[in-house]
Amino acid sequence: MSPTAQAKASTQRVVFPFTAIVGQEEMKLALLLNVIDPKIGGVMIMGDRGTGKSTTIRALADLLPEIPVVANDPFNSDPNDPDSMGDEVRQQLEQGADIPVIYKTVQMVDLPLGATEDRVCGTIDIEKALSEGVKAFEPGLLAKANRGILYVDEVNLLDDHLVDVLLDSAASGWNTVEREGISVRHPARFVLVGSGNPEEGELRPQLLDRFGMHAEIHTVREPALRVQIVEQRAEFDANPPAFLEKYKPHQEALQQKIVNAQQLLPSVTLDYDLRVKISEVCSELNVDGLRGDIVTNRAAKALAAFEGRTEVTVDDIRRVITLCLRHRLRKDPLESIDSGYKVEKTTNRVFGIEAESSDAAQKNGTGQQLGVRS
Repeated sequence: MSPTAQAKASTQRVVFPFTAIVGQEEMKLALLLNVIDPKIGGVMIMGDRGTGKSTTIRALADLLPEIPVVANDPFNSDPNDPDSMGDEVRQQLEQGADIPVIYKTVQMVDLPLGATEDRVCGTIDIEKALSEGVKAFEPGLLAKANRGILYVDEVNLLDDHLVDVLLDSAASGWNTVEREGISVRHPARFVLVGSGNPEEGELRPQLLDRFGMHAEIHTVREPALRVQIVEQRAEFDANPPAFLEKYKPHQEALQQKIVNAQQLLPSVTLDYDLRVKISEVCSELNVDGLRGDIVTNRAAKALAAFEGRTEVTVDDIRRVITLCLRHRLRKDPLESIDSGYKVEKTTNRVFGIEAESSDAAQKNGTGQQLGVRS
């Protein structure tokens, strides 16, 4: 390793490895599927304090392979996709100019609760635009997050207007800033991850519905597992480089698995009869709109690709459908049944899955299926 590379490695922030995280399989599965197919629409993670939400999301960003980007471009434009480039880079490409390419780690952008709309979307310098006749745009957090992960902790406490802006950009893949008749548009394709504690209030149903998946996480109750988590954290804090070295083979194997899944995804097929049954489940649960159907289809395909298959099975659908639908059900304050259990029960009936085999699969967890060391 060269002295420059060594200096870079020593100044890099040490992140707890994704494959060393114990439990919380729902959250890990939802995050991995969104990385494989960002069009799923992001993840809302609700759970108790101190359950490793932020640690897991930072670990995921650190796990992802480096991506090619156009050098000195504030939007991290993809040099291989003219349709998702910033205007300046696309103009250079059309004029036949050489586009310098560098490799960068996937950005994980933290959105602070007190952020203003200008800080999030970016601002236009009107004075410079009028005096010099150029679009002087100061990029915001959405530009920085393009082709990366945008993480909003305590999203349920964020101003509804800002949540709307984030969700619109995440869905369309573009951010538009308009001021005094001047308009600037730039790519903003990112995996939106929100987390929160349900005790501090829920998101409005209209906003919640815009998140592709909803993972619920709970404090680990099993004493042996709690001890394992505490010991792992102590081992990591005592000697981070040695701990990272220990998990390096697992990290590299999972990284390669993600890359393979992204390449395989366009070839994955979902049988028509299974698509009909997914829609039947959504219809029986009175899910408003068609987002539930679309996201479940996408998530099931992403899971099949992750496991190296080109055909979606009933088991793939069973494993993702609760994550995709539980937050879309209408809440009845008098009903005591958990929405996740309701989705599971309806899915089992429509697909003809025996409850016993489903329960057994739930007990086994998805840690083994993910290839994540627990």
